[in-house]
Amino acid sequence: MATKSKRVKVLSSQEMFRGRVFKIHRDVVIEPSGIRALREIVVHPGSVVVLPVFPDGRILLIRQYRYAAGGDLWELVAGHKEKGEGFAAGARRELQEEAGYDARRVKKLLEIFPSPGLLSERMVIFLAQGLVKGKPRPEDDEKIIPRLLTLKTALQWIKSGKIRDAKSIVGILYYANFIAWREI
Repeated sequence: MATKSKRVKVLSSQEMFRGRVFKIHRDVVIEPSGIRALREIVVHPGSVVVLPVFPDGRILLIRQYRYAAGGDLWELVAGHKEKGEGFAAGARRELQEEAGYDARRVKKLLEIFPSPGLLSERMVIFLAQGLVKGKPRPEDDEKIIPRLLTLKTALQWIKSGKIRDAKSIVGILYYANFIAWREI
């Protein structure tokens, strides 16, 4: 969760919905500026995003159907953090479940808030290297198709709109601009 100013005062908080992964709250608050506001937020435990990079520089993307988006999306490996699980452990678990790889090295790249106006979700994006192939264990409702791409191809896919998933665009662009160029 983002750091909140000590001057934020929660006058009331009502849980409107509780689902399998998230809750929806309706809060009345006094914000640091003194404004009294009604805020309806999705309370989320946080997510992990994994950018698997192979020794030859290729990266792994997965394609899966996303109901909310109305179709298939090319994405990095990702999923919500389980209760009591650290972000790095969640990244390793999701990489194994969705792609069937274990990583010798997992390094945090950055944290993002995908929609801070209404969603408390913090996404932590990790770089995974030293990949060892295993067997994927997708959840029952996941049909995942993996694909290895060069970084150049992934960047072209972002530019052309073939990759439309925000967390994946952020992770790939961050890696290309701040990490990969130093390794060339």
